[in-house]
Amino acid sequence: SSGNYEVTTPLNFINGARVDSIDPVELIDVIEPATGKVICQMPESGTSDVNEAIKSSRQAQVAWADLSGFERGKLLSKSALLLKQVVDNENHNKRSIKNPACHALPVEIKQKQEEIARIEVYDTGKPIQEARMDVQTAIDALEYYGGIASTICGQHFNLSNGSFGYTRREPLGVVAAIGAWNYPIQIAAWKAAPALAGGNSVVCKPSQFTPLSAVSLAEVFTEAGFPLGLFNVVQGGAVTGNTLTGHKGVAKVTFTGSVETGSKVMGSCARDIRHVTLELGGKSPLILFNDCDITNAINGALNANFFSQGQVCSNGTRVFIHKDIYEEVVGNLVQRTQAIKHGDPHHEQTKMGAMINPQHADKVMGFIERARQEGAEILCGGELVKMEDPVLHGGSYISPCIISEYCFDEMEISREETFGPVMNVYSFQSEEEVVRRANHSKYGLASGVFTNDLKRAHRVAAKMEAGSCYVNNYNIFPMEMPFGGFKQSGLGRENGTVTMDYFTQLKTVYFEMNDVDSPF
Repeated sequence: SSGNYEVTTPLNFINGARVDSIDPVELIDVIEPATGKVICQMPESGTSDVNEAIKSSRQAQVAWADLSGFERGKLLSKSALLLKQVVDNENHNKRSIKNPACHALPVEIKQKQEEIARIEVYDTGKPIQEARMDVQTAIDALEYYGGIASTICGQHFNLSNGSFGYTRREPLGVVAAIGAWNYPIQIAAWKAAPALAGGNSVVCKPSQFTPLSAVSLAEVFTEAGFPLGLFNVVQGGAVTGNTLTGHKGVAKVTFTGSVETGSKVMGSCARDIRHVTLELGGKSPLILFNDCDITNAINGALNANFFSQGQVCSNGTRVFIHKDIYEEVVGNLVQRTQAIKHGDPHHEQTKMGAMINPQHADKVMGFIERARQEGAEILCGGELVKMEDPVLHGGSYISPCIISEYCFDEMEISREETFGPVMNVYSFQSEEEVVRRANHSKYGLASGVFTNDLKRAHRVAAKMEAGSCYVNNYNIFPMEMPFGGFKQSGLGRENGTVTMDYFTQLKTVYFEMNDVDSPF
């Protein structure tokens, strides 16, 4: 249950071990969202910490790059297996984590996977069922890029008179991986796996709000036999992040977070012409046509809005519903939304946990209140919830909210990323109209279409100004398929084979097989 977790070990991880900060800037309270309890006070890493992490990573990267892709892939695959450790109850109960809620787990429990999932719940406030899925996506990333590593290669070119050329895919060097607080373990693995597969080393800076699971991932990498220093973790907020992104020893920054911070990261990288990948915010449209399977569409709309308390960048928060089915769909959405169970995120029955912190909850509530003042109709939810369990009284819980079509396209809540459990619903009449309205956004991360008309599905998907378009589903992230945004939603891609292009650099080699003529 919540309220039982304390951290007593250092959260920086450098050169294969947890270490104390050398020159902490300040102490940051790490709060358990479900209870508001302070889990620990974490030192914010200063320049000396970042320097040490990058020095260690640069040394490890040289030896790592000398390995073949196949050898690197085997170690990535081994780390995935370690995350899926299966043990019996006797061994399980000997583990070191302070997590009384797990003591009664059954035989054949996946120990490491469950431990990190529980850490993720303490860190993020999301339900345990979701946290388990997040750890699984981390495992998937390690397995996928473990297989990809041996296939990284260039091209061969036959040229005239027997000459030839070829290209090589080579590592960039040290990659700075800066994560967001909504999916800490998933983001760390999504960034680390392709970077490591490509022969790079990684210095990871998790969000200061969710620092715990990246260190657990680092320990798994060390146990798998990665060179010491290949994956380091430095903790902190903006000061640490700025030091890291501006460091001349960093070859690439991969960042997940807000547009505002992403713009600053890009500016920092521009000064030294460093590679950068940005996965930023969204205000994504989900279109439900009148020929769709209504049950699937309702399920899709709920999945598009309420995972992780709505704190998901790709969420389809603008749900456009054809006027012929609007009343039926909205009625069912309201009924299903009102039935979502809030509670202790460690309990198996809980479907929605706590917001990341009171400040963010206040921000979301501000969006809802301003929408109400602008004339929007709140169909359900949108209120701060007082939990029955006194242990949870320090957490911030918002009842999942649906705002009606009276929330017009130009309202703030229709334009800006709310990042909370808030779904906007709108009616539309024609395909042309809804495509125009859907694309009327500075963001372009994701989009969705529910229809049984095959031609319409392809036609609308082609017109969506977004990096992803889900047809008859939403918020699905297969490792094989690239993920990233258009417009202000980002640059570059994560997942899929194309991501290796963003974690390697291309060298062209020309071989002359004939005598050289010269006019000089």
